[in-house]
Amino acid sequence: METRELFSGFTADAITLFYVIGLSALALALLGIYLNIAKYRKGQRLAAPIDIVASCKRMVVDLLSHRTLRRRDRFAGIAHSMVFYGFALAFIGTSIITLEYDIIEPLFGITFWKGGFYLAFSLILDLGGLVLIVGIVMLMIRRAGFQLTKLEYLRTYRGEKQYRPAAKKWKYEDWLFMIFLLLIGITGFLQEGVRLLIEAPSWQAWSPVGFAVAKTLLAVGFDAQSADSLRIFNWWFHGLMALMFLVLLPCYKAKHILTAIGSLSMRDPKALRRLPNIPVTQLDQEDGGGISSIEQFDWKNLLHFDACTKCGRCHEACPAQNSGYPLSPRDMILDLRTYNDRVKGVSNSDEKLIGDVIDPATLWSCRSCGACQEICPVGIEHPAMIVQMRRHLVDQGKMDPLLQSTLASFGDKGNSFGESPKKRTDWTNALEFKIKDIRQKPADYLWFVGDYAAFDPRNQIISQTVARLLRVAGVDFGTLHEDERNAGNDVRRIGEEGLFETLAEHNIEQFKRAQPFNSIITTDPHSYNTIKNEYPELGNVAQIEHYSTVLADLLECGKLKVVKPLNKRVTFHDPCHLGRLNDGYEGPRRILKAIGCELVEMPRNRDNSYCCGAGGGRIWIPDDPGTDKPSESRMHEAAALGGIDYFITSCPKDLTMYEDARKTSGHENEFIVRDIAELVAEAIELEKISLKDVPQLMQEMADAVTRQVV
Repeated sequence: METRELFSGFTADAITLFYVIGLSALALALLGIYLNIAKYRKGQRLAAPIDIVASCKRMVVDLLSHRTLRRRDRFAGIAHSMVFYGFALAFIGTSIITLEYDIIEPLFGITFWKGGFYLAFSLILDLGGLVLIVGIVMLMIRRAGFQLTKLEYLRTYRGEKQYRPAAKKWKYEDWLFMIFLLLIGITGFLQEGVRLLIEAPSWQAWSPVGFAVAKTLLAVGFDAQSADSLRIFNWWFHGLMALMFLVLLPCYKAKHILTAIGSLSMRDPKALRRLPNIPVTQLDQEDGGGISSIEQFDWKNLLHFDACTKCGRCHEACPAQNSGYPLSPRDMILDLRTYNDRVKGVSNSDEKLIGDVIDPATLWSCRSCGACQEICPVGIEHPAMIVQMRRHLVDQGKMDPLLQSTLASFGDKGNSFGESPKKRTDWTNALEFKIKDIRQKPADYLWFVGDYAAFDPRNQIISQTVARLLRVAGVDFGTLHEDERNAGNDVRRIGEEGLFETLAEHNIEQFKRAQPFNSIITTDPHSYNTIKNEYPELGNVAQIEHYSTVLADLLECGKLKVVKPLNKRVTFHDPCHLGRLNDGYEGPRRILKAIGCELVEMPRNRDNSYCCGAGGGRIWIPDDPGTDKPSESRMHEAAALGGIDYFITSCPKDLTMYEDARKTSGHENEFIVRDIAELVAEAIELEKISLKDVPQLMQEMADAVTRQVV
C-alpha cells in the first residue's frame, strides 16, 4: 500500500538518538517561549480592557487573507503569502506524521498515513513546499536586488554613515531566517528525491517535485548505492536543521511567527483615536503618569516590541521620517526592544530610557497621524507609546518654548490663540443673521466650532460660509458662544493629559447645561475625533457629525440645490483625523460628485493619505532647519497630477498648512487651495441668495406643504 517508512535504514540506536535530540530541542524551544512570556509579564496591566473575541476574529481574517501585507507592496504580500501557506502546510504535515507515529499508532494501533490519504498528503505537501521555496527566493531577490530604503537600517536621518552593531545584527538575522527556511525546504525535497530514486514506487508522480529531483539526480550520475549514502546524510542534516530552527524560534526574527499572532490578537480597534488613560496605579507617580522607564510599559507594548518584523512599512509611511526628522517608528520600536532585552525589564540607572535610548527630539517629531499604525502588518500601536513618553517630557517641562506657551494659553484662555473667550464669536459679526445661542434656545444641532475655525482670519471666512449654507438649507443650529473651549484632541496628543481632561470636562458640562439638541456638528476633524471617541469615557455625549457628511446629505436631498455645476478638476486631501482615524472618506467625495467636480486622486489617498504636518501639536512647534515640510511634499504630489484647478481641504488646520505650503513650495500659480464648503457655496450660487429672507421663505414653503396636505 502507498506509504513510506519514516526511519528507513535506521538502527534502533539512531532512532533513539533522534528522539533524544528532538525532545531536547522541543524542551529548549518551550523554555525560550516561557522566558519570553515571563518577560512580557513584567509589563504593566492594560489601562483598558480589550475585546479579545473581536480582535482574534480580525487577526484570523488578516492572517489568512494577508490583507495588511499586500497593501502598498504587492510583491512582498504575494511572496509572504507563499511562505506563510507553504510553512503552514509543512507544519500541518509534520504534525500529522507525529500524531500517527508517536501517539495514535503506539497507543491505539491505528494507522492512517497510507493509501489514498498518503497520496493526497504527498501531493499537497509537495506543492506546499514548492510554494514555500519560491516565496523565500522572491523575498531574497526583493531584499538583495530591489534596493528598498525601507529595508535598510542605516539611519541617514540621524547622519549615520555606517551601520551600528545592532543594525548589523538585524541584517544578519534577516538573512539567517530566510536561509534557514530555504535550506529546510531544499533538503526536504532532496530527501524525497533520493528516496524515490532508490525505491522507484509506482505512485511517485503523486510527489511531482520529488520525482523531478529524482530524475535530476539520476541524470547527474547518482545510482541506488550512492543515493542511499546521500539519503542517510541528508536525513540527519535536514532533521537537525529543522530542530535547530525550532530551538532558535523564540530567539531571533523567527519569533514573529508567534509574537505577530499575539500582537494582532491584542489590537485595540480604537487605538490612537482614543488614547489610553493614565492607569490608576500611576496617577501619583512623580512623572505625572508618563512613561520614563522600560518597566512602565504595559505587557502588550512589550509584546509589540518583539512582534516587529523590521519590514519598514511604517518607516516608509512616516511623514516625519520622510521630511528629515529624527523619527522612524520602526527604529524606535527596535531601540526599545534592544534596550528591554538588554536590561531584562528593569531600568539601568546609568542609561535613561528617554535621553539615552529614545531622543526627546524623536518623540516631538511625531505628528500623531497614525500612518505607521495603520500600515503595520502586525498591529503595533506606535503613536500611543510616543504619547505616553511625551507625558513624561511635558511633566518635566522638556518641550519647545512656543509649545509650552501654547499650552499655557489653553489653560488660561481655553484656546491656542491666547484670545479672550469673548472673542470666540467675533467671526459671526459679518453674518447677515444671528447665530442661535444654544445655552438659551434649543436647536437640532450644536455646532462645535473649534479654535482655528473661530479665531484664524482665513478660517473665519469658511465658518461664515458654512453658517450661511446651513441657514439656506434650513438647518436649525446654535453654538455655545464664549463657553466653548478647545476640544483637547491635540493637547492630549502632545501629552498634557491633565489639561486635556480639564478642557474635555468643561465642554461636556456645557453640553449638559445647553438647551436640548439632537447632535453635534463640527468643521474640525480633530474636535470630531476626540468628542466622538474620547469624551464618552468622561461623560455622556451626543452623536457628532463632520460638516462634510452634513453638507453631502443636504445636497443629495435637495435642501442645497446645485444651480451651477462647477466642472472643475480637483484633488482632495483626506484629513488624518477624519479619514484614517475615523473612516470618514465618503462625505467629501459625495460633495464633489454632487457639485459636478472631476476628482483626481493623489497617489496617497484615503488610508494612505499623507499628513499635513500639523497634528500632535506640531503646528505649534517651529520646523527644524534643513528639514522639509510634509505640507510641501503634499503640494508637490498634487502638482504632479497636472492641470488641477483646486486642492480641496475639509479641515481648518489643513487649510492653514496648505495655503502656506502652496506658496513656499513654488506652486502658487498652478492651483488654488480651497475648503470644500467654498465650492458648495459657489455651486449653489450662495451669493445670490438673500439670507435675511431665508426664514420667511422656509415658513412659506412649510405653509404651502401644509395647505397641500390638507
